[in-house]
Amino acid sequence: MNFGDRLKQIRANQGLSQEQLAEKIGVSRQAITKWETNRGLPDVENMIILAEIFKVTLDELILQRKNEQEIHEKLFESETVYDIDCDKHFDIRVGSARKICICTCDDEKIHIRLQSDVLDNLNSLYKVKIDEKKKRLDIDCQNKKAISEFEAENSLDIIIMLPKEFTEYCEIDASAKELYIENLKLKRLEYDGAADLVYIKDVEGSLEFTGKTDYEINIDGTCTQLDVNQWGAKTLIHVADINKYTFVDKGRKSKIYCLKNGVISEEKFDANGENIISVSGIGSELIISNS
Repeated sequence: MNFGDRLKQIRANQGLSQEQLAEKIGVSRQAITKWETNRGLPDVENMIILAEIFKVTLDELILQRKNEQEIHEKLFESETVYDIDCDKHFDIRVGSARKICICTCDDEKIHIRLQSDVLDNLNSLYKVKIDEKKKRLDIDCQNKKAISEFEAENSLDIIIMLPKEFTEYCEIDASAKELYIENLKLKRLEYDGAADLVYIKDVEGSLEFTGKTDYEINIDGTCTQLDVNQWGAKTLIHVADINKYTFVDKGRKSKIYCLKNGVISEEKFDANGENIISVSGIGSELIISNS
């Protein structure tokens, strides 16, 4: 992720408009736009002010973060690979993790890769059990040594690579602090469980999130359809261009709100885009931030 994208993401996550951020720094809104579109960089003084406003270090603000690369650069790794020869419905259970990355691969295999900086014997700690049934493949990442959820959530990363040619449906049962769904093309992906932060980039097909906890979702690039099914919880979604989406309320006692300039309102959306974001369930809230 380059500096402009990183700045835009942090600003949106904190509910600030470009105008509000510009006022805090003492520059024009056009300067913020220039930085976020990578047509220029702040000087050192403004970099320091930005870091103070966002309560991050200069390294976190300046360094380019490539999420998938970060996940790959771990000390310890265990990978399970399974050949696929036809379209499959994948049912994957992986339990708790710090990060989960779901993406596609070019070969005709499914890859389940476990990585950690501190868990040095992943093969003995976890067993990946695979059960194939005609056009269905059940995958269960079993915790053999009873690693606590706390330890898994702070030290285990999981990469799930789906075969591009043979993936139509995928169900994933998991819990993660950060969830990345990138470069996917499939009919439907269902994620059942918790995820504090979700990053979606270039996904063609239908995504469904089901849970009883809050989600914060950042959408970059394409996202054809996103359905959020919750009970008594809220989801904050950051989108770059609100006009690309149509927002639909399918729930009972659920509401859709707009976050604009740090203020939440029940403003009605005029957007009528070809991509769909919907909320369902009971007593759930969908908050849209046009970042």
